[in-house]
Amino acid sequence: MDKKITLNLITCRSIQQGVGMEAGKTSDKYFNACSIIEMHPEDFKKLGIWKNTNVRVTSSVGSVVVKAVEPMQSVVPGLAHIPMGPWANRLVPAYTYSTGEPCFKGFPVTVEYAGNESILGAVDVVKEACGLLRK
Repeated sequence: MDKKITLNLITCRSIQQGVGMEAGKTSDKYFNACSIIEMHPEDFKKLGIWKNTNVRVTSSVGSVVVKAVEPMQSVVPGLAHIPMGPWANRLVPAYTYSTGEPCFKGFPVTVEYAGNESILGAVDVVKEACGLLRK
């Protein structure tokens, strides 16, 4: 599959992420809550994938593999959500618009099928970002 779509990404906290954080950032609960991208069903169709498929999400600053899931909250076509955490942080541009805080909402990403790629755990995402992950 060579198909790609561009979506507008937002990142924010989620209830499931909070529950996962209570279990620990290396727990399965945290992994399952944060290593996802919530997309509208129309965007699944445009990309030609089914829900629970691994996708590569790429922004101007990085790339990460996550699982594409149907949204747990209201997400319109063209908008996607990744909970705050190591996976989202690989994508968030550092530019702060003079606020001192990166813009966690409203930046473009490309999403493409990555069914043969694995989703890294939280520690390995950070290691990869720092160039410490051995492949």
